[in-house]
Amino acid sequence: MSSLIDNVISNLSQVIIGKEQQIKLALTCLLARGHLLIEDLPGMGKTTLSHALASSLNLSYQRIQFTSDLLPADIIGSSIFDLNDKTFSFHQGPLFNQVILADEINRAGPKTQSALLEAMEEQQVSIDGHSYPLPSPFFVIATQNPIYQAGTYPLPESQLDRFLMKISLGYPDVEAERKILLGQNVAIEQLANILEHDQFEQIQAQISHMTVSSPVIDYILAIVNYTREPGRFAMPLSPRASLALINTAKAWAFIHNRDFVTPDDIQAILPSVVQHRLSLNSHQHDLQLIEQIMTEVPVPL
Repeated sequence: MSSLIDNVISNLSQVIIGKEQQIKLALTCLLARGHLLIEDLPGMGKTTLSHALASSLNLSYQRIQFTSDLLPADIIGSSIFDLNDKTFSFHQGPLFNQVILADEINRAGPKTQSALLEAMEEQQVSIDGHSYPLPSPFFVIATQNPIYQAGTYPLPESQLDRFLMKISLGYPDVEAERKILLGQNVAIEQLANILEHDQFEQIQAQISHMTVSSPVIDYILAIVNYTREPGRFAMPLSPRASLALINTAKAWAFIHNRDFVTPDDIQAILPSVVQHRLSLNSHQHDLQLIEQIMTEVPVPL
């Protein structure tokens, strides 16, 4: 199964050139059954990454452009009265796909953001007293513009916490951008479908049953308790963050062809898992704070 994941990463790297680390983090989030938040400037490849990921994994995909006038019914769907049958029937909205790109989520109003939050948390939507299950897997990739840009509604801390990971693609290096300009990246339509649905579920099940040693669990506990010391952070890490660390570390270890988790795995995924939970933004100062956590919390031998 690990070789299949290697093929997925190679496949995606043909489209998103020079961003293997970000590709691995996005794939880690999906394999860990979480949702991903990408904060970056326009034109960095956020949409391309999400579409390519869905294509490589043979999952249904839908992009939803979030705007200030978007309503919950626009993404969930609505009940429409049938004149012939004299009954209401539910017409599914774009949310009923396996991979959802919630593009510029912080441009939508709080009510629509909350509707998406319920779907992410409950894996179902409720309308007119009825619940409708969402497809499996159900993976939301939400993009947001930096909060200093006009027309944005910052996500509240409780909603940020629902995202398993947060990443940023950033600018490509010179050689990667040269290849893009020369047209050496592959179009999404040319990507091969690497995984079938049953293979994907087998991998997720294998990851969830991976055991983690006591020293690694103690290391996670030491990290979260470090953030809870008085005066360190306004929003310390919660037990949900502890679970996020262990689940993403399992997926990261699997991607790197191991069936056990090491402290290095925890450190590799730590910034993406905790940055948004500690109410930090994307400035270098915040990366220094996370580096401080890794430096000051003793690593088990």
